[in-house]
Amino acid sequence: MTHTEAHAHRPRIEGDREREILEATLEVLADVGYDRLTMDAVATRARASKATLYRRWNTKVGLVIDALLVEKPAPPAPDTGSLRGDLVEAFCGVGGLVEARSVGILSSVLTALTRDEEFAAEFRSRVLGPKIALSRLVYERARARGEVRQDLDVELFGPALAGICLHRFYVLGEPPTRELVARVIDQIIVPAATASGSPTTEEKHV
Repeated sequence: MTHTEAHAHRPRIEGDREREILEATLEVLADVGYDRLTMDAVATRARASKATLYRRWNTKVGLVIDALLVEKPAPPAPDTGSLRGDLVEAFCGVGGLVEARSVGILSSVLTALTRDEEFAAEFRSRVLGPKIALSRLVYERARARGEVRQDLDVELFGPALAGICLHRFYVLGEPPTRELVARVIDQIIVPAATASGSPTTEEKHV
């Protein structure tokens, strides 16, 4: 049984108490990162017994994923009428890339994505999956409007904006800001998405 299937069958801790435990999980995650987070530490922070946690979450994978989903539920896809407007809204709105808390939480799970296959699979499915779908919809709407070229590789473009901004943060030390997001959109994403024509066979082999 996968974590997602088990998640559907475990008894719930209702209402505010569940939220308190998930908030405590995010606090511990921010303090020590995923690798060092333990159920004991979360129970202590939430002033709950381990038995209470294990009645709802049998591993820290499910607990942390649920906490991340409470922190950053997938927003509706923006529909401003333009690719630029949709990208700015998606990345600079509530829960977007420019929020320091959002980047901090991502930082706390980065090593787990390369070391913990179980966590990585759940994170990519339940946390990243809805975000990838949202990004795909933004580009597909732009293509339907005739705003970008018809042969646009949506799967390639979808993560490009986040990838560039996060590279500048983690490698160059430049935190994501609204201004940086706008520069990347205006100077890289939109020009590349609207450029006419595909590379020739010769260009592809350069």
